[in-house]
Amino acid sequence: MKLFVNEGNPQCVKVLAALEHTAVQCDVQLLSQEERVVSFLSRPVLPAGLLPSGQQLFSANAICQYLFEVGGKEITDTSRQLLEWEATELQPVLLQALHVAVLQGKSSEAGTLLKKPLSWLEQCLSGKSTQFLTAETVEVADIVLWAALYPVLSDSALEAGELRSVRGWFERVGQLPACTTAVQKILPGKDLKALKNFLQKQPAPHTQQKENLPSETEGVEHVMTAEEIEVAAQAWTKGLAECHDAIERKNPVLPEEGMRNVLVTSALPYVNNVPHLGNIIGCVLSADVFSRYGRLRGWNLLYVCGTDEYGTATENKALEEGLTPQEICDKYYAVHTAIYKWFQIDFDYFGRTTTQQQTEIAQNIFFRLHERGFLHEDTVEQLCCENCQRFLADRFVEGVCPYCKYPEARGDQCDKCGRLINAVELKDPQCKVCGQTPVIRTSKHLFLDLPKLEGELEKWLEQSLNTGDWTANAKQITRSWIRDGLKPRCITRDLKWGTPVPLPEYSGKVFYVWFDAPIGYLSITANYTSEWEKWWKNPQQVELYNFMAKDNVPFHSVVFPCSLLGAQDNYTLVNHLIATEYLNYEDTKFSKSRGVGVFGDMAKDTGIPSDVWRFYLTYVRPEGQDSSFSWADLALKNNSELLNNLGNFINRAGMFVSKFFNGCVPEIVLQDEDKRLIAQVSWELKQYIELLDKVRIRDALKCILNISRHGNQYIQSNEPWKKIKGGDEDRKRAGTVTGVSVNVACLLSAMLEPYMPTVSRTIRTQLQAPDNCASAMLGAEGCFLRSLPTGHQIGTVSPLFQKLESEQIETLRKKFGGQQGRSEMSTTETKPPNAAEPIASQGKK
Repeated sequence: MKLFVNEGNPQCVKVLAALEHTAVQCDVQLLSQEERVVSFLSRPVLPAGLLPSGQQLFSANAICQYLFEVGGKEITDTSRQLLEWEATELQPVLLQALHVAVLQGKSSEAGTLLKKPLSWLEQCLSGKSTQFLTAETVEVADIVLWAALYPVLSDSALEAGELRSVRGWFERVGQLPACTTAVQKILPGKDLKALKNFLQKQPAPHTQQKENLPSETEGVEHVMTAEEIEVAAQAWTKGLAECHDAIERKNPVLPEEGMRNVLVTSALPYVNNVPHLGNIIGCVLSADVFSRYGRLRGWNLLYVCGTDEYGTATENKALEEGLTPQEICDKYYAVHTAIYKWFQIDFDYFGRTTTQQQTEIAQNIFFRLHERGFLHEDTVEQLCCENCQRFLADRFVEGVCPYCKYPEARGDQCDKCGRLINAVELKDPQCKVCGQTPVIRTSKHLFLDLPKLEGELEKWLEQSLNTGDWTANAKQITRSWIRDGLKPRCITRDLKWGTPVPLPEYSGKVFYVWFDAPIGYLSITANYTSEWEKWWKNPQQVELYNFMAKDNVPFHSVVFPCSLLGAQDNYTLVNHLIATEYLNYEDTKFSKSRGVGVFGDMAKDTGIPSDVWRFYLTYVRPEGQDSSFSWADLALKNNSELLNNLGNFINRAGMFVSKFFNGCVPEIVLQDEDKRLIAQVSWELKQYIELLDKVRIRDALKCILNISRHGNQYIQSNEPWKKIKGGDEDRKRAGTVTGVSVNVACLLSAMLEPYMPTVSRTIRTQLQAPDNCASAMLGAEGCFLRSLPTGHQIGTVSPLFQKLESEQIETLRKKFGGQQGRSEMSTTETKPPNAAEPIASQGKK
């Protein structure tokens, strides 16, 4: 094995200390920060490990785990959980604190940032009788956390609290020769200045904003009061007897007086391509989780989506594949429909924008804007390709971004910096069809007069931002547009494929896709029900949730609302705008052409169930900052969280009923320990509901995993498999523990339904749970109830999840890592038609 490290990098302290402690034979090479070791990463990353198999590791924690395993040292589940906490909770705060302390000289501010995670660690350690984090001997978690905290705990300038237990543990680990050796090699110097060069080369840490989150979810376990415990136990004992029947799904769903009427949309995916995992979690899957949850809560909810089929993206794809635009739309609409069905996206209606309703509604809004003076005409300069004999709008032209110099910026937006671009601003533009350099020509177009609508927009925004659940990035992007001042936006294009502009002097022009596409929400609903206006012209009764990635925000928070406000027809405007950051693929971007990343039509071919994909994508959902899909992390989460934590608890609970009590739930006589567990579970359920009410999808998922962890600890400490062999009292105790546990498993089936619907149904089938248990416990009250009473007969219990083996994961990583050459991929690509052939000959709607 070879290990590559560099000076001043605290992550390298971890791996060197682990190497010294495990005594694994290894060649260590000291490099500069700029040297690249892992060839497939887009930037240099150290530490890195080259394994004898040729596999490369570039996560410090993964390298440490590998060294401990090779060195024959056991890694416990508790140790793995601490590593997960270090990577996801401690590291982001730690990097921010070091940045503030070292580069800004604000030590007191850095100490304040660290107080919360260090307080959590202090609480963990203060309740332990062992010398180290998880045992009497040093485990991998001790090495990793000690090295991570070394820069701050060894510097007296950072005041993060007394931390008596933490500092005692820190000193004991620091006495290990392996730790002192690692520090001497990596951090020359005894204060934070040793990190300066390293930190200066790191991107500024993103400040995570968790607005309106329950403070208890930040890490410190909630301490139950005697009153909470008693109230939870009494509520649980009542059971489901007084609850209503399961809620029936209606068709069509229409707003009803006296109900919470919720309209959910997710950004319409372009029909011209296959959605990748980032597209799926950013829009449709996030909206689906929330919609399923809302239905369980008893809301009167409608979820609509569909393919965005007009515009240059479709025409461009038609050229590439030698099909007409309509044929492209039909082909990829079927592709999208099949993908979302496999991912179990439960739309009430999944439509498309190439419909008569789209034309009628879009043209109606246009006429109302025109009549009220919110449109004006102007002559604009456009790029025209003389070879193709056409104006080049949007995606028919590429060039160098005038802002960030990115060489492949489109004619409407730069994918790298996100800035909106006028095509004539591009440097070195090229026609995407024939590759020729276009010339500038003039053309008449219509503009939406945003400055005229700015006052009305700001008045509406103030109300919506203050009362709705807008994500922090949605607020920030919207406010930046307002702050910079609104400018008129062109809403017409010189194209054939689109909704026609209904004015004689504009024949041959269509609406710009970003004026037309959001109207698709309305037309898709109109295809679902002729009473669509009850949803879209009813702001007094309807709450509108929009789900999207952050690059779609300005069109949904500024341009589309201005179109509806200017139409002056009592339209429903967005109340809650939920925008994600970007999901990357293994530290790079998804790319269909390069064979990099998992796309929706490939996921089912991996053999991994769609529920596991849903779980992992929501687990890494980029809520506060960009996140990455990782094959190794997918395997880790599947094997540790699903298999060893969640699946282990649910399976044990059911098996105890089957094996010890002939499949019947035994008598339950609650003791204090049982009531405490019920109260802990009830509290996690309340956090889950509060978080999902605020659309904190990723954070709410952690509550499910917390409950199963509590359940596993409860079973482990009570050992019903031993007590069942004892006397009458021990057997009764085993019965109570089993009965409580299987009821917790039933609650978990309800909480899992928005995330893993198939697994949820499987659990309920195995437990023969009542039909109304999910809606009863997640309904208006949100209360953990005894849904499986004494004497309830359960069904056949079997394991819920399968282990993902390292060989399987490595095969998949290689398959989707872009190793295949272009020649291999070209066999599946269709060559475009003659570049000079005008698109008009390809057919139009």
